[in-house]
Amino acid sequence: MTKTGKKTLRILFISAEADPFIKVGGLGDVAYALPKALHEMIPGELDSYELDIRIAIPCHAMVCQKTLNSIPVANFVIPHTSGDIPVKVFQTQTNDIPVYFFSGAPVIPSDSPVYSGDNKVDGQKYFFFSLAVLEFARQINWQPDILHANDWHTAVAVYKLSEMRQDDPFYKNCHSILTIHNLPYMGTGSESELEGFGISPTESEALPEWARNLPLPMGLLTADQIVAVSPTYATEILTPEFGCGLQSFLKTRESTVSGIINGIDQSLWNPETDEALPTRYTTNFLDLRRINKEALFKEFEFNNSLDIPLIALISRLDPQKGVDIAIEALRQISDLPWVAILLGTGYSKLEEDARKLSAEFPNQVRAAIKFDVKLSRRIYGGADMLMMPSRYEPCGLAQMIAMRYGCIPIARATGGLKDSIVNYSEDDSNGTGFLFKNPIGSDLAGSLTHALSVYEDKTAWKSLQLRAMQQDFSWKKPALSYANLYLNFVNS
Repeated sequence: MTKTGKKTLRILFISAEADPFIKVGGLGDVAYALPKALHEMIPGELDSYELDIRIAIPCHAMVCQKTLNSIPVANFVIPHTSGDIPVKVFQTQTNDIPVYFFSGAPVIPSDSPVYSGDNKVDGQKYFFFSLAVLEFARQINWQPDILHANDWHTAVAVYKLSEMRQDDPFYKNCHSILTIHNLPYMGTGSESELEGFGISPTESEALPEWARNLPLPMGLLTADQIVAVSPTYATEILTPEFGCGLQSFLKTRESTVSGIINGIDQSLWNPETDEALPTRYTTNFLDLRRINKEALFKEFEFNNSLDIPLIALISRLDPQKGVDIAIEALRQISDLPWVAILLGTGYSKLEEDARKLSAEFPNQVRAAIKFDVKLSRRIYGGADMLMMPSRYEPCGLAQMIAMRYGCIPIARATGGLKDSIVNYSEDDSNGTGFLFKNPIGSDLAGSLTHALSVYEDKTAWKSLQLRAMQQDFSWKKPALSYANLYLNFVNS
């Protein structure tokens, strides 16, 4: 019991990355913002409980090189067939939440990246980390009620927990949640590292044979609750198109599969306070946004009138993101009035295709082949439309950020895009963007053409922008949904 007379619900949140310490992708945002939102929940929202949430991440080389005001809190070893591996754990805090960094030879053998691209190397790192997290809680005698893991990198902790709680009193009452941020990434190639850490593949026939020694399926098999990062993605992964060969297995676990859409930190993504913008603005002073568009026209040397719509792509240049679909669609509507900026890096062929499009249409297209966070913010704050033609999109954050900044998304109706965008084509009084069905250039071209026609009606377009900007994409609702999942376990 706490001093307020409430019971404490202990959540151990484990992730490969967490902002502000290390961030590579959307998972880093989630691992920062979700615990923060949970920690800030007001009294009464959690019934008779208070949350004690703690974050664990590996002490990647980039993390350990920073000054984090961290203090050492534990030393122990993790058994391995080649010899015990020493673990050092350091503690700091963010937003009054304890954060633990796990150091050891598999984590920082050198200045290796968070994700090396070699799953054998990453498997050794993350299996070590996952087991170390479980042992650490015991070392400090902090008994978690919920283990909340994310993606394949920490799924082994869920699998190991399912074994431990059979005969380990410390973990007997600990429940597990595994959040799927991207199902196709199952840890293939890491399986050879399991044996060294004493982790045996599952023999369960519920999983297809090929998946029984892969970390993510092993975690999905044993998690008490599986959460996809949007309601639509939770249903999509039960189908052959999106299930990656696990759809039949996931259907057997359908009662434990749910979808909770991610949010964004609206204090960090705010056009009223964003210092990256040449001019900040609000819904009450939306006309100021035009100054940001003018700055982009100057920066990218467009000689067109500011009345011409500016279309943007801000993305990892990856087939999943449908970058090739965007390039094809722009070619199909090249006779219409528009200009476009393509920002991102990724597959070399897609980088080259973006450059070729720019060379083919020098008066309309600019390809910025780089990773530039400040530029992305300036584009959100000045572009009129954002293309998101993803072949699949578990959640997506760019569409939420774009709407927050009055940049209208034009996206494929899949995953979190479908859940967060109200299709103007079907509901012009409540629409917040434009959705198209099939991942082909002609479908995106059709949506772009419709959006360009709506753009010509300045009153309708401004109303569309205002509705988009007024959407609530904060973490408050997702955090409450996760909290209710936690409470379901302890109250059952």
